[in-house]
Amino acid sequence: MTTKIKPDETFRPYRYFDLVMVVFVTVLLISNIASAAKIVDWGVTILGFHLAFDAGTLLFPVSYIFGDVLTEVYGYRRSRRVIWAGFVALAFSALVFRIIQGLPGEATWQNYAGQQAYDAILGGFSSGGIVFASLIAYFAGEFSNSYVLAKMKLLTRGRWLWTRTIGSTLIGEVIDTSLFIAIATLAGVFPWDIFTTLVITNYIFKVGIEVLMTPVTYWVVTALKKAESEDYYDWHTNFNPFQLTG
Repeated sequence: MTTKIKPDETFRPYRYFDLVMVVFVTVLLISNIASAAKIVDWGVTILGFHLAFDAGTLLFPVSYIFGDVLTEVYGYRRSRRVIWAGFVALAFSALVFRIIQGLPGEATWQNYAGQQAYDAILGGFSSGGIVFASLIAYFAGEFSNSYVLAKMKLLTRGRWLWTRTIGSTLIGEVIDTSLFIAIATLAGVFPWDIFTTLVITNYIFKVGIEVLMTPVTYWVVTALKKAESEDYYDWHTNFNPFQLTG
């Protein structure tokens, strides 16, 4: 297993990096579409809070797990490129759904589905409010998660993986969840009377998934480090999220 710490190191090909990136972006897109499609009710109340969450919460934590894997194995520099790839894919998909929303519907489709159904479900994904909320929350949350994990890896000298996967998620998810729900609620996507419920429930669920998936994260990280002969440390990395090289 090789530790890469040289500042002038060039990007070398990896066997599974592209696959991890594709899964990361796919999970991101599906979870954001699901977020606009449905709000799920657990039917449970804890400490006075009724547990309900947008459906994307079921899958979105997986993107953070893959974000952890990317940063832990390949480093912040490569993770940064994947985060930007996800950002562009999310923006493009929202644009496509917006264009489709404006196209005239066929008569048979109007009878069994209709424009009102599209506007209520997929239209939400392409509306200005939820797109803005998704992009801002994703950008801030993912980069916070990757930054904290990379810095904690240096601080711990690569020991105690669980502390940085969970620690980075605690930070990244509170930023992502709070921003997304706040901006989407301000835009009228979610009603204010469930704002606190959505924030708390989403946060608890997302962090809980990260904790429960820790053994899987350990297994994936260990397997990838061995397969790629890589265990990157960002000693000399420029952590500017807008610096796509270096």
